[in-house]
Amino acid sequence: MTDKPIWLTEADVVGLISLPEAIDALETTLALEAEDQAASMPKTHLMIAANDAMHAIGASVAGEGICGFKTWINVQGKSETTMTLFSTEDGACLAVIEATALGQMRTAAVTGVGTKRLAANGADDMGIVGTGKQSLPQIAAVHAVRPLREVRVSSRNPDTRHVFAENVTARLGIRTRAVDTLEEAVTDTPIVTLITNSTEAFLTADMLAKGSHLNAMGAIVPSRVEFTDDVFARADLIAVDSLRSVRDLSTEFRSHYGEDDAAWQDVRTIASVIAANEIRPEGADVTLFKAMGMGLSDLALAIEVLKRARAQNKGHKVPDRVKLPARLT
Repeated sequence: MTDKPIWLTEADVVGLISLPEAIDALETTLALEAEDQAASMPKTHLMIAANDAMHAIGASVAGEGICGFKTWINVQGKSETTMTLFSTEDGACLAVIEATALGQMRTAAVTGVGTKRLAANGADDMGIVGTGKQSLPQIAAVHAVRPLREVRVSSRNPDTRHVFAENVTARLGIRTRAVDTLEEAVTDTPIVTLITNSTEAFLTADMLAKGSHLNAMGAIVPSRVEFTDDVFARADLIAVDSLRSVRDLSTEFRSHYGEDDAAWQDVRTIASVIAANEIRPEGADVTLFKAMGMGLSDLALAIEVLKRARAQNKGHKVPDRVKLPARLT
């Protein structure tokens, strides 16, 4: 018999799982995807303004008997996200999870997984472009897998980036500097993360140091772009979270690879990299990891949160569902 559904608040989620634990949970589930034991549904979105969109993603993990959907709307950078989990055994609702913090951890955790696999061992400097709500978790995720000595921060607003840099140092204990130019943030930097809402490409290949790793995390709808096409020529290993979502929604990748199926063979899923237990190729010039966000990443964390909530008797009772016939007249 399916357990009665529970509602998990943002506070419940934060209390039940940490970012390093989320990285481990995600890597474990992504390995299942490579074995066809887990899958994501295609990501869907609808633009409701020039740079605002509503989104829906979902996934299923066969071995857990759980599937789920995450839905949200992003308006001028603001959103409130929920995730609903269902049993694949009887279709019952298992949980509703307030998923803003979970989504931040998922977005950061997938960066942690990509960085763990593709950044050079010993890389301890990071440049980040963007200071929005996802930026601090992005740094924390990289720090979890490549302990950082210094972070350099670039953004359009000097006041914002200085406050952000101070916050990173205070929260994570990492020396963090706000810099005046993009070039200062990325020059001679072994790990670079882009997490912006930019609609114009700003990072060019010649800005990246030999031996560096690039996480491109911000452009998740076709209206957004962050790096120029010449980055692909330098990338010796290119990995993505969801090949289908990248093919459908990433302007950067679609402009470069078009509809040539043979050319797309150069793009790996991070799940296949994990399954093969691969790491950064020796002597690689640049590695590139692109994440669009996929349902399986959210579901991996949500399943772990649900397990912990049940074990600790956490969560809030959802009213019993009583099915009634529709009123026809």
